[in-house]
Amino acid sequence: MGTKPQKTFSLQQLKTELYALENPARAHFQQGFFKCGPGEYAEGDVMLGIPVPAQRKVAKKYAGLSLEDVRKLLAAPEHEMRFVGLVILTALYGRADAAGKKKIANFYLDNLQYVNNWDLVDTSAPQIVGDFFFNFDRRGGAALLRKLARSKNLWERRVAIVATQYFIRMNEHALTLEIAEMLLGDEHDLIHKASGWMLREVGKRDVRALEKFLDTHKSLMPRTMLRYAIERFPEKRRKAYLKD
Repeated sequence: MGTKPQKTFSLQQLKTELYALENPARAHFQQGFFKCGPGEYAEGDVMLGIPVPAQRKVAKKYAGLSLEDVRKLLAAPEHEMRFVGLVILTALYGRADAAGKKKIANFYLDNLQYVNNWDLVDTSAPQIVGDFFFNFDRRGGAALLRKLARSKNLWERRVAIVATQYFIRMNEHALTLEIAEMLLGDEHDLIHKASGWMLREVGKRDVRALEKFLDTHKSLMPRTMLRYAIERFPEKRRKAYLKD
């Protein structure tokens, strides 16, 4: 008895499936939610209005796409195409050997200009950049994340702090605290939120390290960063930090 031939799926089939899921009413809402209007941080981003679970389902089906096809998805104007491309890329990274992980991490960094909204960063930076730098290139990775933290590009700065989530999961938080300190003076709310989020993650594992950071920097921390960082504290302690 012969074996069944393995199904192959093309990039065009993937795009056809995503377009079939398009929801104009939801897309209109997402244009506002993701700040796609003139002068906003994602100006010009194109939304199809597809829920994230549906996008992930499509990404799982096409998880065997080549890097060249993923590159085409990342370069697409539609937000959901880029999101699906990044989900596929994280899956490819997870299955790769050490050499493959290096290739995919470099591919990701070479195409960083397409990781240009907060959800795109958050769904890929820890899983690819954070993982690779932690496991294969601590010194070089830390240097690059510091460089990204000083970037004029909003999304590169967000990658710098959010990528360290992988380090936090491995119970190492020194780099997170260092980059959070570098970003204290950042003017963008999305960086305040991301930094506060990562500080809160540190606190889940080492509350004393978080408290030390807060006690040293609370007077300089943007209010949003502080609120995110202390979100899990008891109400009395939260009020004390916010009062100071």
